Amino acid sequence: MAVPKRKTTPMKRGFRRSADALKGAAYVEDKDSGELRRPHHVDLKSGMYRGRQIMEPKGN
Repeated sequence: MAVPKRKTTPMKRGFRRSADALKGAAYVEDKDSGELRRPHHVDLKSGMYRGRQIMEPKGN
């Protein structure tokens, strides 16, 4: 049977438990299209990023 050699320190225990408090992904409403998108990401529906056309829109 596997037995830990040393006791887990409170710091390491806290590092492990910190993942329990992770928040959900943040979304913002796009000013132009009104669609929800991630902050600092390209709007896939329109292909725009910071007011510039970066890629072809997916809606074609």
